[in-house]
Amino acid sequence: MTRPHPRNSGLRVDLNPAAAVARNARHQGDSVVVRYEGGDLTYAELDDRSARLASVLASGGVGEGDRVAYLGLNSTAFLVTMLAVFRIGAVYVPVNFRLAEPELERVLAKSGARVVVCEEGHRAGVEAVREATELTRFLLIDDDPEIPAGPAEGWEPWSPLIEAAPPSPVLVPKGADDPAILMFTSGTTGTPKGVVLTHGNAWWNSVNVEMRLDTRRGDVTYAAAPLFHIGALNSFVLRTLVRGGTVVVRRAFDPEQCLDDLVTHRVNSMFGVPQMFTALARVPGAFDRDLSELRAVVVAGAPVPPSLVQQYADHGVLLQQAWGLTETAPFATHLPAEHTLDKLGSAGIPMPYTEVRVVDSVTNEPVKPFEPGEVVVRGPNVTAGYWNDPEAIRAAFDDEGWFHSGDIGYLDEDGYLFIVDRLKDMIISGGENVYPAEVERVVSSMPGVVDVAVVGVADEQWGEAVAAVITVTGDTVITLEDIRAYAGDQLARYKLPRRLKLVPAVPRNASGKLDKTVIRRLATEEN
Repeated sequence: MTRPHPRNSGLRVDLNPAAAVARNARHQGDSVVVRYEGGDLTYAELDDRSARLASVLASGGVGEGDRVAYLGLNSTAFLVTMLAVFRIGAVYVPVNFRLAEPELERVLAKSGARVVVCEEGHRAGVEAVREATELTRFLLIDDDPEIPAGPAEGWEPWSPLIEAAPPSPVLVPKGADDPAILMFTSGTTGTPKGVVLTHGNAWWNSVNVEMRLDTRRGDVTYAAAPLFHIGALNSFVLRTLVRGGTVVVRRAFDPEQCLDDLVTHRVNSMFGVPQMFTALARVPGAFDRDLSELRAVVVAGAPVPPSLVQQYADHGVLLQQAWGLTETAPFATHLPAEHTLDKLGSAGIPMPYTEVRVVDSVTNEPVKPFEPGEVVVRGPNVTAGYWNDPEAIRAAFDDEGWFHSGDIGYLDEDGYLFIVDRLKDMIISGGENVYPAEVERVVSSMPGVVDVAVVGVADEQWGEAVAAVITVTGDTVITLEDIRAYAGDQLARYKLPRRLKLVPAVPRNASGKLDKTVIRRLATEEN
């Protein structure tokens, strides 16, 4: 038996992304790392700014394990703040900028953050809830031409502080179990939970991506989806910073700008939700442009209509479906590009270093192929738990360490995962289980339908009735009878909608997921 060399005993590998950026600054300091309308940054500039901000934070008492919150849209400031926090061994808390004040209060209070870095457009929300939080220091971004800013009592403009501070020599090594990011799940259906993502979680997701997708050193990635979500942040952006590539950062998604950017910057990788790719495809002449540099395009975050994947494939762009949650940092499964069409609609196979099962939600035993059950995940990319919430941890993890996702899916005979729906969204109509996502996939392929959501509403006869909330193109006329006739060839009669609500836009949250609370209310209203 070979014994480990004594010099390797207890070896702790530093997984801190800030250390990787510092290395890149030494060896390729003049390379542009961020392209942004408010000003590009080289690796040397990004490392210098984050090191100076680290000094600012440390001088205010922020140390290892402390939380620093960020509230704003995508920008270089988001990345500078994140790396500064990582440098001093603190925990980064990117906050959903679309939260209502009660939700914002719960997130900031629960995080225990003492410092917030904020854009002017979101300062009022912080002001309204600050007394209920532990915040003691308020830094205002004042040097980004994309972000209007003015004097604000009680807030410190950050640019003079960064300019005056010396670059911090401190760069705290971080191991796999050390917390890196505290990311709160959407609060639209209840109290948000703080998902603890460790440096190891982020690292192993990157390894999984490297093993499965066609990504390379020096790649250009596109970041227009909100970076406060793990899908946008850790699919490609964080790992691109580590590997020495370039990130094109846009404050928000605009389909025409996105198309221009993909061509101009010769983008290689991109993460987006289905609605982004739907909007992109509608830009006149979209598929006449040169998109040949796109090699790794991941679509996730919401059910993906197979017709959308087919549309892109017909024009030489393979949208690669993936499935995961904040808790899986984010990818648990991925559909390899070569199976885009022969496994159309599948969320793919488990990532190389991630285990995935489908189990009976009562017995917790694996089910047979094609039999729906709850999808459970285990692996080094899975969250360490929920912040100060032992009850939530007990509810999410079983005794064997499997994380219970709350998603319903099935595995086919080849082990490919198909997501059916959320367990909590299942409709029971006349004693039959109806999975809204299955109905949505069928109805979304109907000509004239732009977007669709399916929910259950109270019904005296059936207990719950299937209701469809739909957006159509401007000149389309669709009736309930039309939908039932179209979907009736593909779905059992008990799955067909019994109610229809036409709306200008189907409500979705910042991550592109359907806002079922608002949708259920709409479904009960008369047209």
